[in-house]
Amino acid sequence: MDIFEKVTNRREGLAVLAERTHGQVTFPKLRGDVGSHMDFGGDRHLVWSLNNYLGLANHPEVREADTAAAAEFGLAAPMGSRMMSGETAELAALEAELADFVGKPDAFFLNFGYQGMVSLLDVLLTRHDWVVYDAHCHSCIIDGIRLSGAHARSFPHNDIDRLGRVLDQVDRKRAPDEAVLVITEGVFGMSGNQGRLREIVALKAKHDFRLLVDDAHGFGVMGPTGRGTPEEQGVTDGVDLHFATFAKAGASIGAFVAAPRELVWHLRYTMRSQVFSKGLPAPIVVGNRKRLELMRTRPELRAACWTIAKALQDGLRAQGLDLGDTSSPVTPVFLRMPEDEAIAYLALLRDEYRIFCSGVTYPVVPQGVIQLRLIPTARHTTDDVTRTVSALPEAYERVRGEAR
Repeated sequence: MDIFEKVTNRREGLAVLAERTHGQVTFPKLRGDVGSHMDFGGDRHLVWSLNNYLGLANHPEVREADTAAAAEFGLAAPMGSRMMSGETAELAALEAELADFVGKPDAFFLNFGYQGMVSLLDVLLTRHDWVVYDAHCHSCIIDGIRLSGAHARSFPHNDIDRLGRVLDQVDRKRAPDEAVLVITEGVFGMSGNQGRLREIVALKAKHDFRLLVDDAHGFGVMGPTGRGTPEEQGVTDGVDLHFATFAKAGASIGAFVAAPRELVWHLRYTMRSQVFSKGLPAPIVVGNRKRLELMRTRPELRAACWTIAKALQDGLRAQGLDLGDTSSPVTPVFLRMPEDEAIAYLALLRDEYRIFCSGVTYPVVPQGVIQLRLIPTARHTTDDVTRTVSALPEAYERVRGEAR
């Protein structure tokens, strides 16, 4: 059988929805300056789908830094991987600033979050090691674990009692030379709840393991000074590897892992995604330094994001909507309706209410449920919140009423 035919004939994952959703719910085209209001399908929409927590995407200082760096360096420099010819003073400065910001001895800047996590786990784990991870961890973590060949055990989401029992089992089975890595997230990107870092760190008193935290959605947003979820929960020292990206609060690309200096030194020479890839263009690195500076020095941006998040979440809960147990700006909304109605609901929000928010259905969530995910940002206003709090339940009643 032809391999192309074999692949395209498979009905799997989100591909089963493609014909009904492409261009509207999936692969939509937003146009215009990145912000809380953008063009979709020729009309101005209120947008809740962009990971732009601090509103940095079009912040004047960010745009100025990006533009100046592009004019100075272009998009070609530096050429080659960092190991061979792509190292720069700007990269080294960014890494030092990141390490200082999250409270670790050193940091290694990575081209992308997904490939960076997969490559990090490739270095950390062998088939003679054990990895224990939260069942709701991001796909990049799952893929990295699969490729590592390590003995893998998951624990139900945020179930610390079960994690303790799994670690007991691992301790009984592992050989003296087999190491253990526990992985969770700071903020889970779909549900918005925090990983129970404090309780996991406390388990170190009984079990010998290292803790890796993926804080992509917490970096720049969580904690008194925006340093992330480890700061929020007071366990910065107990987190051994702090991983995060610039793709959320930073409104950019690139990622980093912060850890002890000896380990970071080893990663520089062994992470295949970095050794065998061209480094990111210099303007991105320079722009990320400006973004990090604003995270450190402009607490009003973080405060504005949280003001909108609290108003949005309080308003939606007052309408009787189910937001789960989010404890971050990520705002999920769980609505019960079959798949066809869910697609109609998202279309109604966009076509008539001019509200653009992301939504997922089965197989991402259980059958009969649609989950919206709203991302409040510093650029949204209380008027945006009022409009959304009114529209979401009203549109839901309209779709359900038509179905009945």
